[in-house]
Amino acid sequence: MVEILGSLTSGPWIYVVVAVSILLDVFLPVLPSGVLVITAAAAAAAAGPPPRVPDVVALLVTATTASVLGDMAAYRLARRGGARLDRVIARSRRLTRAHERLGTALARGGGALVVIARFAPAGRSVVSLGAGRTQRTVKEFLPWSVLAGMTWASYSVALGYFGTQWLGTTWLGTAISLIALFAAGSLAAFLVRRPSPSAAPAT
Repeated sequence: MVEILGSLTSGPWIYVVVAVSILLDVFLPVLPSGVLVITAAAAAAAAGPPPRVPDVVALLVTATTASVLGDMAAYRLARRGGARLDRVIARSRRLTRAHERLGTALARGGGALVVIARFAPAGRSVVSLGAGRTQRTVKEFLPWSVLAGMTWASYSVALGYFGTQWLGTTWLGTAISLIALFAAGSLAAFLVRRPSPSAAPAT
């Protein structure tokens, strides 16, 4: 796995691999898109002077763009979905909970949930499908999706790039960066699952 990633990060194909992985992981959350971004950023830090492949700025733009496009694809699919999608959502506790929380959150400016959920395992899928299924408008969802994509991409790229620069070795920088990414995901998962104040029982 490491050898394969190493060969990919040395050529321009890394941008395609990263983009496809991020685009698809909204539907297949098991894809290691975060791992790929961090590994590519670590390779950029270890590369020679410009022009270098991968380039950290190009990687950041690629990751952000793919994240937003994937979000919007899931959002559109859920928005146009029919009874079949309703049955799928009804069988999922996460999606059902997303319906309950997103119904008013985006309309009231609570779209920070979209940003937080971007770091949680499967959180991106839950939020994008939930926003579409609750018929949130593009104006309500898209700005938060862009912010979420930029935040996640910047965090992931910064971890891989600066982790390698500061620690001096690619493998150690990548390892520490992945731990930090998973820690952020665990915190985000906790925040997403925590009941909102409005849901607390009245006393």
